[in-house]
Amino acid sequence: MKNKSFVKKNLSFCIFAVLAVLIILVAIFAPVVTGGVDPSAAVLKDALQAPGGAHIFGTDKLGRDIFTRVIYGARTSMTAAFSVVLIIFALGTVLGVLSGYFGGWVDAVIMRIADMMVSFPGMVFAMAIAGILGASVKNAVIAVALVSWTKYARLARSLVLKIRNRDYVAAAVVTGSKTPYILTKYMVPNVIPTLVITAATDIGGMMLELAGLSFLGFGAKAPAPEWGLMLNEGRPFVQSAPWMMIYPGAAIFVVVVVFNLLGDALRDVLDVRDE
Repeated sequence: MKNKSFVKKNLSFCIFAVLAVLIILVAIFAPVVTGGVDPSAAVLKDALQAPGGAHIFGTDKLGRDIFTRVIYGARTSMTAAFSVVLIIFALGTVLGVLSGYFGGWVDAVIMRIADMMVSFPGMVFAMAIAGILGASVKNAVIAVALVSWTKYARLARSLVLKIRNRDYVAAAVVTGSKTPYILTKYMVPNVIPTLVITAATDIGGMMLELAGLSFLGFGAKAPAPEWGLMLNEGRPFVQSAPWMMIYPGAAIFVVVVVFNLLGDALRDVLDVRDE
């Protein structure tokens, strides 16, 4: 009965959670979904075939099956996006909690670094970092993470500042509780729900940024099946073979919308309110 009540009360969250799980399962079981077709297998005689028949999404300029590459691209794009979110979530939470709790020079140093990072346009700064490190998915993840952690740090800091002077925290200090215990017992649990919601809504945004870097040549390199790179490869054929851009673009759109709406629904489930 409780499960039915939860589903009925949070129908939107359940729907988008199921869709998100399905997307993740498709990425995990890409070889099964595609029938074991190699996403990098080039068959030049099948180049630029329109959707239909043996190739439901058509083929690209090298005769590679676009459906297969889109499905495998989910692996690359989603793994990269989840990696970025995990990195900035962990880094931003730790630095934000330390900054808010200790204050003083610790707060000044961390926040000045954060100010320096946000003083540059995020995408431009990420392009510069990725350009220095070299084009690859790994370096694109590092570049986006380096320019995106500041939001989490600032949010965690503001939440810690709200509870740092609460009576129960003061009581813990007076009774001799160690700093690590106070941080893990009182500070972190109070910031996690809000940051989890932020992370859920950021998955789509991070995916767009990573796809943008790949599209501009600063991310995945051929022949990797990655949605942003596939858009770049299809750009010269936008009139003669538009399916080369339509299907990767649709995949990005669907996944971003699902995870953005999942984040919004998660906010309602956790019902985070300022106290």
